[in-house]
Amino acid sequence: MRLSALQKVLWGLAAIAIAGFVWLQVSTRNEQRADDPAFRADFELTDHQGMVQTDEDLAGRWMLVFFGFANCPDVCPTTLAEVAAVMDALGSDAAKVQPLFISIDPERDTPEQLAEFVPAFDANIIGLTGTADQIKRTSETFRVYFEKIEEAASPDGYTMGHSSQLFLFDPQGGYVGAWTYGTPAEEILADLKARMSL
Repeated sequence: MRLSALQKVLWGLAAIAIAGFVWLQVSTRNEQRADDPAFRADFELTDHQGMVQTDEDLAGRWMLVFFGFANCPDVCPTTLAEVAAVMDALGSDAAKVQPLFISIDPERDTPEQLAEFVPAFDANIIGLTGTADQIKRTSETFRVYFEKIEEAASPDGYTMGHSSQLFLFDPQGGYVGAWTYGTPAEEILADLKARMSL
């Protein structure tokens, strides 16, 4: 059956209306995304000296944030060594940067355990831990993954799988970017200094 001219016009208008509706929905979603709160540092945890620390306590400083655990055999010590090298190379600008090591293993990583582990890399790094619920909430805020993995050869019979990126937050606590595991300290330093000078 052939469509009349009027039917063709009506079908055309219907198609335009549907396309407009779809565009409006996508546009509205994008605007809502743009209005959503930005990814921000948000935590309340206990540091390796037994003091409660929040993101607000560190306002005004750039934050280098890494999630890991003290019994980590490779990724964590390697990354903390890179962070220590960056802090050392910053010289007087190091006072503007606060490196954080947030444990994803609250069962073993007590403040006392972190007090032995974290300062071995750099005295400026703050080790943070908390209850299992606090760590879970913090990991969700920072959008990091971690899980407990049974491994007979590891202390207490388990190890931890976890995200391995190093995060950077600006002095207002807003997310700036991240470096993947294995990024050399020189590259992190150059990128950080460039961002700090903007």
